[in-house]
Amino acid sequence: MSEPEMLPPAADSVAAPSVQPTSGLAIASLVAGLLAWISSPLMVFAIPTPLAAIVAIVCGHMARSEIRRNPNIQGNGMAIAGLVLGWAIVACFVLLVVFVLMIFGGIAAFFAYFGLNGG
Repeated sequence: MSEPEMLPPAADSVAAPSVQPTSGLAIASLVAGLLAWISSPLMVFAIPTPLAAIVAIVCGHMARSEIRRNPNIQGNGMAIAGLVLGWAIVACFVLLVVFVLMIFGGIAAFFAYFGLNGG
């Protein structure tokens, strides 16, 4: 019995996949957006929430610009996700401020209507 002859693989048959780099700004945008949402229950007390939201928005816009300039860079989805998370935190903060102002305005109107001046 003779052993079958083994041939080496052809060099041109399989091409190695090219690895495209991911934008570091897109990763930073997504991480900052997630950090903003994780720290959002303590939004009033925690400095990281508004700071992380701003970082997510700025890095997301910069990453999208970088990806548009160089199509070989990946990460557009991460940049968009960071932008959405950042702007959503800003919208929630604005709604919270409006809600608090409406509550205090309602209390002030109540006191004014019934003539209660607190003294």
